[in-house]
Amino acid sequence: MGLGGPAHGVPREGGFDITVASEVMAALCLARDRADLRERLGRMVVGRSREGRFVTAADIGAAGAMAALLRDAALPNLVQSLEGTPALVHGGPFANIAHGCNALAATEAALALAEIVVTEAGFGADLGGEKFLDIKCPTGGLTPAGAVIVASLRALKMHGGRALSELKKPDPEAVRRGAANLLRHAENLRLFGLPVAIALNHFPGDDEAEYEALAAELAPHGLRPIRCTHFSEGGAGALELAQAVEAMAAAGPSPAYAPLYRPELPLAEKIRTIATRIYRAGSVSFAPGVERELARYEEAGYGGLAVCIAKTPYSFSADPARRGAPAGFDFPIREVRLSAGAGFVVALAGEIMTMPGLPREPAALHIDLDAAGRITGLV
Repeated sequence: MGLGGPAHGVPREGGFDITVASEVMAALCLARDRADLRERLGRMVVGRSREGRFVTAADIGAAGAMAALLRDAALPNLVQSLEGTPALVHGGPFANIAHGCNALAATEAALALAEIVVTEAGFGADLGGEKFLDIKCPTGGLTPAGAVIVASLRALKMHGGRALSELKKPDPEAVRRGAANLLRHAENLRLFGLPVAIALNHFPGDDEAEYEALAAELAPHGLRPIRCTHFSEGGAGALELAQAVEAMAAAGPSPAYAPLYRPELPLAEKIRTIATRIYRAGSVSFAPGVERELARYEEAGYGGLAVCIAKTPYSFSADPARRGAPAGFDFPIREVRLSAGAGFVVALAGEIMTMPGLPREPAALHIDLDAAGRITGLV
């Protein structure tokens, strides 16, 4: 945009993000209340001046109107399960392209209302888990009591080398190989000082020999798979898991919990810390201009922000085809984006898209208006 000379504005690049990857979503989910939300919206950087200074939404007088639009959206939504269990469903950032946690306001409301609160951090523990512990918990002053990793025998067989079309076939050896992926996630959560439980989602046709193979792989590490059949049996099917969570909660907030990096660490080093310690990368490479951009953020006073890495959810690496527990690879950062209102810098790795899920054939191609004025192609 702005190409063609001074009359057409300052040349710049632009694009679209899916709502769940937007900074507005992140600001909504990390705000403690409406006043905090308005302040975060005002801190959002919307451009740069001709002199290169960062221009915020507050600078152009947009923060108040943005906050007004989000007045009701800032309120957590109380729903309930079929068995009457209350749940606060609020916010939806994707963990592969955003910070992957529900609203801090919803979590704080739940903590004020219940003895035990379970909250989800999306995708794998290398994504949502790390971001919950490095971004949301420090922001809200939260100290978790423990973590639950959700897995399935089918997913482990995929990480053990089986094709998607073969995951229904019993294969204890593939489960053994894929267990390395699950163990890596458990190791990562223990890096934060948390006790860990393993919830194993049960599918019809799951083989007992596969379950025993997984149990044998986990046992030397002090872990065991807790079979969960709540999809078919409701709450009764997750009773053993609930008891394990209750035992962790009874011990109180983990005194060993600590974020992975210190706020004063340079932004590039924060990225390297996550890539090497959580993903097990051997090196991190920055595309031309990325380190210079990080330096600009630091010069402008944003060096103390957290880092939110956007990458594929299918692998610890930036390559979705590298399954299992790869290590020693190069982790490529192609772009960084400043989310000053949210309170972090987004680092895009590999070919990850922040506008995912687009079909090869858009629905609009089948929508039309007939001669009678009826709209067709909507169903």
